Amino acid sequence: MNWLGIAPFLIFALLFLLLPTLNIVLGAFRSPEGGMTLDHVAKLFAPSILKAFWTSIRISLFSALLGGLLGFLIALAMTHGGLPRAVRDPLLTFSGVASNFAGVPLAFAFIATLGRLGFVTVLLRDWLGFNLYATGFNLLSFWGLVLVYLYFQIPLAVLIITPALDGLRREWREAAEILGATGAQYWRMVALPILTPAFLGTIALLFANAFGAVATAIALTGSSLSIAPIILFAQIRGDVLQDPSLGYAIAFGMIAVTGIANIIYIVLRTRAERWIK
Repeated sequence: MNWLGIAPFLIFALLFLLLPTLNIVLGAFRSPEGGMTLDHVAKLFAPSILKAFWTSIRISLFSALLGGLLGFLIALAMTHGGLPRAVRDPLLTFSGVASNFAGVPLAFAFIATLGRLGFVTVLLRDWLGFNLYATGFNLLSFWGLVLVYLYFQIPLAVLIITPALDGLRREWREAAEILGATGAQYWRMVALPILTPAFLGTIALLFANAFGAVATAIALTGSSLSIAPIILFAQIRGDVLQDPSLGYAIAFGMIAVTGIANIIYIVLRTRAERWIK
């Protein structure tokens, strides 16, 4: 009876997560004749595919670092900055909604806002005489995609790091002050070392979250930016470049990268929870 309540979740995870992942892994090593082969995985080392993976890793890393840092500062202001409860609760609610806002709606929102004829772009040009795109900015570029990813990366960082900041006990700060530590010394020598595993774990999770984002990148840049999710989509659903076997191998490579990031997150989260306890 104890397992009955989570049975629907276990069945859902088996059908839509574990079995599809297993099928992808097996497909990456399955030859057309049904045997095992390394030919598909070897194609991952082609220059074009390595470049796409490297671009995805860079986008994910920059968006994770920036999103984690900004999210940490927002969470810090919310938990230890004296913000009233009336601000904290709506901010957490918004973070929960914004962290799941992605795909075509998010891409359209940014195009309508910061596209060449977007609301903010036209406003800056007509009212302030500032041509945003004359500075070299391009929404359909590497940094443009990083900017779009920050919309859901920052709120996700707020949700993840807030419990760690709430776990900082008042007694620790009081003990540091009794021993003569200043506020800066408390944060540098007590709080930040305790928060470091949680922060690094947040960065790892944000990296995995950005690396697997496909709908937003395709809707925003199309084929103008070569990243791993887009070339995976082209191999599986494309009319010209269709190669399901290579698609399985690319998906396997993405699973490996995100799997490593998630393992790092789990290890660091476990260490952070040990400190909080």
